[in-house]
Amino acid sequence: MRESRNDDVLIIGGGHNGLVCAAYLAAAGLKVRVLERRQLVGGAAVTEEFHPGFRNSVASYTVSLLNPKVIADLRLHQHGLRVVERPYANFLPLPDGRSFRLGGGHTEAEIAKFAPGDVARWAGYNAMLDRVVAVLKELVHLTPPNIGERIAFADWLNSYAVAKRLKHLDLRGRRDLLDLFTKSAGELLDHYFEGAPLKAVLGWDSVVGNFASPYTPGSAYVLLHHLFGEVNGKTGVWGHAIGGMGAITQAMRKECEARGVAIETDAEVARLIVENGKAVGVALADGRELRAATIASNLNPKLLYTKLVERGQLDDDTANRIERHRNGSGTFRMNVALSELPDFTAMPGTQQQPHHSSGILIGPSLQYFEQAYFDAKSKAHNAGWARKPIVEVVISSTLDDTLAPAGQHVASLFCQQVNPEVEGGWDAHRDTVARLMIDTVNDYAPNFARSVLGYEALSPLDLERRIGLVGGDIFHGALGLDQMFSARPLLGQGNYRGAFKNLYLCGSGAHPGGGVTGLPGRNAAREILKDLRKGPRPD
Repeated sequence: MRESRNDDVLIIGGGHNGLVCAAYLAAAGLKVRVLERRQLVGGAAVTEEFHPGFRNSVASYTVSLLNPKVIADLRLHQHGLRVVERPYANFLPLPDGRSFRLGGGHTEAEIAKFAPGDVARWAGYNAMLDRVVAVLKELVHLTPPNIGERIAFADWLNSYAVAKRLKHLDLRGRRDLLDLFTKSAGELLDHYFEGAPLKAVLGWDSVVGNFASPYTPGSAYVLLHHLFGEVNGKTGVWGHAIGGMGAITQAMRKECEARGVAIETDAEVARLIVENGKAVGVALADGRELRAATIASNLNPKLLYTKLVERGQLDDDTANRIERHRNGSGTFRMNVALSELPDFTAMPGTQQQPHHSSGILIGPSLQYFEQAYFDAKSKAHNAGWARKPIVEVVISSTLDDTLAPAGQHVASLFCQQVNPEVEGGWDAHRDTVARLMIDTVNDYAPNFARSVLGYEALSPLDLERRIGLVGGDIFHGALGLDQMFSARPLLGQGNYRGAFKNLYLCGSGAHPGGGVTGLPGRNAAREILKDLRKGPRPD
C-alpha cells in the first residue's frame, strides 16, 4: 500500500537526536516527518510509570551532556524544561563503614582523609582535563572528514578544522590528549593518585556503558566523554530534569510541532527502500510505503543495516564490517519503587540528606571494577554477570516530587557489569540478576531490600527489544578508536552520510557518540542542509 506524501525528509526513529535533527531541518523550511515505532517519542530518554503511582526515567536517567546550543536553539526552557543540580557529584560508601564524597566543596577534605598526598595532585589533574576538554568541546560540533582507507584518528588530528582548535594546546597538552585517547583510565588515574576511593569515583565514568575493565586501553576516552557536560552553565555538573528525562524529549517534541514537523508514533519502519543505490523511502510494518528525497536514520547503525536493509544491497565489505560492529554496554538497568530512603551504614538515617540526592556509587576501587568485568566476560563463575557488580543509585525523587507518592521514592539503578549474551538467554536470568543488584545495595544500606515495593528490570536484551539499543549498548556502538570520529560508525560514513545516496545518520551511532547530547542530530542536520543548499544551518 503506497501512500503519497509531499515530505522532504523522513526521519526513522523519534529518539532525542531524531527530534533535534527534525527541528533544525524544519527551521530551514523543509517538510519533515518523524516515524517512531513506540507509542511515545524520546527513545531512551523517556519518563514512564513502572509501578502503580511511581514514574521514572526508564533508561537514560541523569542530565549533563545535553548541549547548551541545542537547549537554546530548540527553546527547551520555554517549553518547560527545568534542570536542577545534585548537591554534590558522588557519594561512595565503603565496606569498612567509611565513605567518600566528591564535589559540593567536600572533595579536598575527603581526599586528604585517604591519601593526603593526592590533594596537591588534584589541582594538576583538573588543570590537565580542563585544557583538553576545552578543545574537545569544540571538536564535537565538527563534521569528521570522510576517510576511505586511511587511519581515521591520525587524519582527524591532521585535518585543518581540528588543527585550528589544537593550536590552543601546547606540546604537553597534545601529549595529554593522546594519552586520553589511547591509554586506560586505570593507568591514567594510577599515575596521578594513590587513594582508592578517589580513583573509584573518577574511574566510574570510564566503565559507564562500557563493557570493559578500567585498565582496558582506550577506556580513558570513555571517562573523558562524560566530562563534556554542564548544567545551568556550570561545567562538569550533573543534574535532574524535573519530570524525568522525558521532560527533555517532550520539550523537543513541542518545538518540532511548533515548526511544523509531523510526528507519527506507533509507526514502525520495517524496511528502507533502496533503488539504484539511492534511499528513496521506507516501508512501514502497517503496509504503507512513504517516500521522500532525503532519509535520516536515528537508529543504531547496526540495527539499520542488519534489520532494515537487505544484505545484498550493501557491498560485501560494509556488510561484513557492520555485522562485526561492536555493541554491548555491559549494562543492566533497574527502576525501583521505595517505601523509604536507604539507610547507609556509612551515613545513617532515612531522613533526606544531601548524599541521597547525589550519584551513589557501589564499587570501592578500580580493582573491584576490573574483577566485575572479568566475571561477566569470562562467565567463569556464573552465566555471565559480575558476582559483585558495580551499581550507581540515583534517587531522583529527592529532587523531584512529581515522580513518587508523598513520603516514598524512586531509584534508578545503573548496573555494570553483565554480559550482553548469557547462557540460557536473558529472559531466564533477569530476576536473579535484579535480586543480586538489590542485595548489592543492601550490603551498604541494610534497609534497602525490605523497602523495595516493586521494580522494573531491563537486561541488555530488554533494552534492545524495547528501545533499539543493540546488545543493550547505550552509546549505539562502543566508543573505541576503531569506532570514533571518521570511523563512526565505519570509515566512509563518518560525515553523517550513510551507505546509500540520500541516506543520512543522525543518531548516537554517529559522531560524537552516545549520551543525551543532541549533537549527532544537530550536526547531521547541518550536513543535510549543506547538501540541499538550504539554510539557516547550525554552525
